Amino acid sequence: MPDLVSREEVPVRVDFYGFALQDFDDTQVPLLFPEGFEKGPFLTEHQGRLDFTSGGHTHTATLVIEVWNAEPSAPAGEWEECAMAEISCTSGQLEATGVAGGPMPEPIRLSKQGQDWKMRAVSSGRAEVKVQAQHGVPHGVERYVLQFWPRQ
Repeated sequence: MPDLVSREEVPVRVDFYGFALQDFDDTQVPLLFPEGFEKGPFLTEHQGRLDFTSGGHTHTATLVIEVWNAEPSAPAGEWEECAMAEISCTSGQLEATGVAGGPMPEPIRLSKQGQDWKMRAVSSGRAEVKVQAQHGVPHGVERYVLQFWPRQ
């Protein structure tokens, strides 16, 4: 049975309908965000980087990062989007970054050493943030849960 190793909830600034998580060691990321970002699929996988397309143009979303020792069950709840990806993270940490706003101040720790990960992403609040972002800068309306576990 999979065990939860860590769980962290952080705000992430979204702009131009997107944000990314990339290896904190950017020498391992051949195409740094936002290069190659296209508003489109919910999740796009690049080497050392994961791009997310949001429901709203400019807002602050809630990002929940779960690290597991093996593949967990999908998070309970109703989700508007769900996708799977893989990422190699040599630093053991990820940097969240907006399209124009740049990186968030604190890295997200996955492990003490680098390794390859599988990841499941689910999101809710996308339709609501699309409406609210047309009239202001909402906070915490859109929510992401990202589950990471070691790739075997």
